[in-house]
Amino acid sequence: MSVVTIEDAQVRLTDLINQLGPGDEVVITRDEKPVARLTIPADPSRDIRRLGMMKGTVLHVAPDFDEPLEDFREYAAGQ
Repeated sequence: MSVVTIEDAQVRLTDLINQLGPGDEVVITRDEKPVARLTIPADPSRDIRRLGMMKGTVLHVAPDFDEPLEDFREYAAGQ
C-alpha cells in the first residue's frame, strides 16, 4: 500500500494508476488523513460461482464411470 498526499496525487495521477497491479492500492491523504483510495476494480468478466450453477449440465454418465482405472486394477484387487 502506497500513501501519497493529495497534491502529489494531482501531479502524478496517471503514473499512480499505471503502476497499480492486482491487489495494490494507493491511499491519498489530506493533512495526513486518508481521503481516498485507488485500486483496480474487480474483473467484471469473472462471474461469481454459486453452488448448483452446473445443475442439469451432465447429460450422460458412462456405465463404467465408477469402475477402477486399468492402472489401478492390480492395486484394488490386493485389498
